[in-house]
Amino acid sequence: MEAIHFPIRNWSEDDRPREKLMLKGKSALSDSELIAILIGSGNRNESAVDLSKRILTTADNLSALGKMSIPQLMNFKGIGEAKAISIVAALELGRRRRSEDSVELIKITSSKLVFEIMQPIIGDLPHEEFWVLFLNNSNKVIFKSQLSKGGIAGTIVDVRLVFKLALEKGATGLILCHNHPSGALSPSDADKKITKTLKLAGDSLDVKVLDHLIITETKYYSFVDEGIF
Repeated sequence: MEAIHFPIRNWSEDDRPREKLMLKGKSALSDSELIAILIGSGNRNESAVDLSKRILTTADNLSALGKMSIPQLMNFKGIGEAKAISIVAALELGRRRRSEDSVELIKITSSKLVFEIMQPIIGDLPHEEFWVLFLNNSNKVIFKSQLSKGGIAGTIVDVRLVFKLALEKGATGLILCHNHPSGALSPSDADKKITKTLKLAGDSLDVKVLDHLIITETKYYSFVDEGIF
């Protein structure tokens, strides 16, 4: 027997995602209810909430959903280009907020803390990016910058730009970070070479390269922790 579908407008007010947010606050809503607000409506056989639940079930979690492309989202019946763009934009805003919140004048005391700062920024990317954290005398992060963006295999780093930024920002220490989309943690010969080059350049300018982290979705590799420095 065909299931009976009740549009959201026919639900009790307390069950409607928008009204629920107004009455109970954003924390009272489930992930699927928040996504339902973004997409506004479902399809002929599913409410917006049911469709959102199916999308989340397919993606497994919000992190995986954040990696889905617009065409992938449009494979779900009821998700057109505009709705897919809304989902992608909302998840990107959330990612950017996490990265901004995490870096504000945090004192670096361990490689794990660097991982926690940078994983939301580069851990899930399908391509490689090279970033630098600029630290003051107290080892607090005063600035972070993407130095290069490349393909799956690697990036090219401008050594002069790194230290130009360091001097402009008054940084006394640097922490290098890049991701490996493959998930492999071992540093390549190129990783070792650029680390050595930057470390030597920093020594001559009294700007210390303190560590270099390779970051994946769930793990990291620290040159200092592994005794390479």
